[in-house]
Amino acid sequence: MEDLGLSLSEYAVFGSILTVGGMLGAACSGKIADLAMGISEIFCITGWFAIVFSKDALWLDLGRLLVGCGSGVICYVLMLCCGKAVMFIMGSLINWRASALIGVIPCVLQLIGLFFIPESPRWLAKTNETKEFEAALRRHSGEHADISQEATDIRLYTEYIEQIPDEGLLNLFQKRYAYPLIVCAGLMFQQFGGLNGFSYYASFIFESAGFPSTVGSIGVAVLQQIFMAIIGVLFIDKSGRRPLLLMSAGGSCLGRVITGLSFFLQELSLFLPSWVLSELYSSES
Repeated sequence: MEDLGLSLSEYAVFGSILTVGGMLGAACSGKIADLAMGISEIFCITGWFAIVFSKDALWLDLGRLLVGCGSGVICYVLMLCCGKAVMFIMGSLINWRASALIGVIPCVLQLIGLFFIPESPRWLAKTNETKEFEAALRRHSGEHADISQEATDIRLYTEYIEQIPDEGLLNLFQKRYAYPLIVCAGLMFQQFGGLNGFSYYASFIFESAGFPSTVGSIGVAVLQQIFMAIIGVLFIDKSGRRPLLLMSAGGSCLGRVITGLSFFLQELSLFLPSWVLSELYSSES
């Protein structure tokens, strides 16, 4: 983005405004869950095009905000996957406008594909489309499979969900919801640990440490988006979520301490007198 001449503060806003859009999108995702995927793709397509054709920081930030909104909306429906790693790797190989333009392609393909996705049995049961509901179950379970028990379970669950009153946000702050709220708050506060900051500034961090900037982007893609995702998939059902969360929290804490300590020592060397450094290096030799 050197051609736009962004200042350090403008670059920082561009890097962090994605999370603001994610919060806005996630806040309204529950109400529009039935249309979440389509709305998400529209947000992302618009945002990527705004980034591609941007001429100043304002359009960059607007595009980034829209992409964040799209990501936040769809998080209610889909889990994050290692496909994100593709953008990290490509970002180190091609310029940022081409990278943003390529980001439009999967959004367009998914938006088109939404018109050909069959409705799920639960949705058909919710809309009282009995024949289509049974046909969808047979399509998933097999033509000669006994679907009576599964059909009954889905209908009972659908009726139960419809009977739940639509309570407001303030009603969540009750004693009976204390434990789930604590868990949700804990998962929310993990974002304050700086994970996104490491991802956004990976190239700068590695470059400051004396490595090529491409090492940071590709390293984040391979380790965080692919390797750790595979570990989570393999162990989440065997070890449970709590051990994985504890391991994740401990590893994140250790990683941040090591990274912060390394940069602290690097900065400390700048303030030491030259004769002290010479003595240290001479003693090591």
